[in-house]
Amino acid sequence: MRRSEREITDWQEIVDVLRRADTIRLGLNGDPFPYVVPLSFGFEEAGGQVVVYFHGARDGFKHTLINNSGNVCVEADILHRYAETPSGGLTAKYESVIGFGIAEEITGDEAIRGLDLINDHCGYHGFVYDHAALERMRVYRIPLVSLTGKRNLP
Repeated sequence: MRRSEREITDWQEIVDVLRRADTIRLGLNGDPFPYVVPLSFGFEEAGGQVVVYFHGARDGFKHTLINNSGNVCVEADILHRYAETPSGGLTAKYESVIGFGIAEEITGDEAIRGLDLINDHCGYHGFVYDHAALERMRVYRIPLVSLTGKRNLP
């Protein structure tokens, strides 16, 4: 990391940034260009590993790319504000996390658990949804093999 003084080194603080973020950006291996898509998400953390969950319609470009290569990058950020610097420039006051993992489709009880975590993260704890909707969507999990954080606080 180029600006090591901005690195978040405490694991719980990194997880807290993800907890407070409202959107992830999923980076996928496209051809000839990378493909990035913003998504609602949920996650769980246990034993020093984060697993991210997301869902989408049954068909679409992201599903095609995941089928070709499940290797993904996950990014989340919180922009607090822009501020002037002492040297007369501008800077962003932010917190962000970046993780890498392999997206895998899940079904059945695992998919329901993933949807529950997504709903919880989006502020709808205990939301009762039509389980028949599972027939019209795909649910994925990404066990992150690495997760780093960076910030420039106000």
